[in-house]
Amino acid sequence: MSATLLNAVWQGIIILVGGTFLGMVYKGLDRKLAAQMQGRIGPPLRQPFFDVVKLMVKENIVPDHAVAWLYNLMPLVSLAAVGTLLFYVPLGGFEPLLHGYGDLILVLYLLAVPSIAMVLGGFAAGSPFASVGAQRELVMMMAYEFPLAITLLSLGWYLSAAMPGVHVFSLSVLAANPLWGLVGPLGFIGLLLLFCALMIVTPAELAKIPFDIPEAETEIAGGILAEYSGRNMAMFYLADAIKMVVMGSLTVALFFPYGLSGLLGVAGAWGSVIDVIFYLVKVFVVIFFAVIVVRVAFARLKIGQAVRLFWLPITGISLLGMLLLTLDRIV
Repeated sequence: MSATLLNAVWQGIIILVGGTFLGMVYKGLDRKLAAQMQGRIGPPLRQPFFDVVKLMVKENIVPDHAVAWLYNLMPLVSLAAVGTLLFYVPLGGFEPLLHGYGDLILVLYLLAVPSIAMVLGGFAAGSPFASVGAQRELVMMMAYEFPLAITLLSLGWYLSAAMPGVHVFSLSVLAANPLWGLVGPLGFIGLLLLFCALMIVTPAELAKIPFDIPEAETEIAGGILAEYSGRNMAMFYLADAIKMVVMGSLTVALFFPYGLSGLLGVAGAWGSVIDVIFYLVKVFVVIFFAVIVVRVAFARLKIGQAVRLFWLPITGISLLGMLLLTLDRIV
């Protein structure tokens, strides 16, 4: 094994372990802060780690009427997809491990894979509750994926006009060239609208309240995950935690990729440490406002309400943002 390949393997292991640990920490903060904001004590910050360990040692039950191979495969597919996303998203201000081997289009596809895996797993479970949840998840995907695609591709398109000849749909390029300094007044408003659209799409992508419609424990007993247990449930749990880090990092890379070390005049190793800490804070702020505040402030929406929200106002906001970026280039 060459030194380059060995180095990439070690980096990949560190990214996977670090991303998983970070996701579990943010998941603990999510539950704790949401409880505090609702006047409850809430679980300890380490509770997600306890949950995963407990699930891993429990029996993995497969329903009698399930399609066993598909039922057992989908949690692994979901976890593998979000783990792969960690290799394409800039983490801590560093270049992604697989920089140059994929772009925003691939990221869009990989973001959809966990939801598709949950849908297939729900149908494979052979449970009416899981089937209803799977149907809801498919409808939700058709609703929020469109404004998400418009938001991500609008940023790359604008940069392609500003920097011809550069691979502008690379997340590394987008993070290295923040659009805030390249746009005029119209473009600035357009970026704000696209940022708002992405912040609203984030809790839907993570299936958090008010968009936890496919799970809806009080209505369909957990929906897609109603029949899952043991290590299969643990893999879905870990995938959800990692996806939280991915969505927060994606928002930071696209809209707030700035470091703090340059402003403070600190270089070298200490500069990198400062930038990593600043990155962690930025991801937490995104999660706090896009996930925690929203789940505390709003009740679960009906499936029709959620679809109308994404197809009309949110898609309209993202299209208006794209239009303003276009006009900014023309003017």
